Amino acid sequence: MAQLIVVDDDQSLCGMIEDFLTTQGHVVRCATSGESLDVLVGEGAVDLILLDLNLPGEDGLSIARRMREHHDLGIIMLTGAIDLVDRVVGLEIGADDYVTKPFSLNELNARIEAVLRRRRFRAEDMIPFGAFSLDLKQWKLFEPNGDEVPLFPTEIDLIAAFATRPGKLLTRDEILSLAPAHGTDPIDRSIDSRIKRLRRKLEQNGQNGDLIETARGNGYIYKGVSRI
Repeated sequence: MAQLIVVDDDQSLCGMIEDFLTTQGHVVRCATSGESLDVLVGEGAVDLILLDLNLPGEDGLSIARRMREHHDLGIIMLTGAIDLVDRVVGLEIGADDYVTKPFSLNELNARIEAVLRRRRFRAEDMIPFGAFSLDLKQWKLFEPNGDEVPLFPTEIDLIAAFATRPGKLLTRDEILSLAPAHGTDPIDRSIDSRIKRLRRKLEQNGQNGDLIETARGNGYIYKGVSRI
């Protein structure tokens, strides 16, 4: 269970999200502006906010920047399909993820669970991933010489899913739950293509691509070790 706040001036959308996420076991409150969000944040602990970027008055980017500076909470941006620049800026100022409108409630819940899981991991510090080191506080992967491996957050989600479950067979459904993807590709194809791209990047940075082994017809297994 997590304490969530939905920040959107579309009250019908807020109500729909609140009803659904409540059925998923979360405690959900709604705010329609930065000012009303401040009131709710002041009333008690908040684990994560779902923040629409196109708000009247103080815009979502300004709110995200202010929340990141003063509060330890997760931020998922709710953006329009054409708001690519805003999404990039939002991630740069500290938002954890984004979901593009219109979205499915199941996808939204998957993104929430991924961000909450990521933030729980950050209570740890560094764990191995093959020859690399996964920094669970910064959510970054580093080479043995200390250089950062350039990866997207969703690729780090994949690595964390494997690195914290060494030797365990993960089905495609389990991987998608642990590291949800953006987009509408079928589950198995999306996972297969993401892992293929990740292997290629790891190989380009000197890591054996067989670190993530294919269990044909079943899923994937990480062959390394972890201390978690």
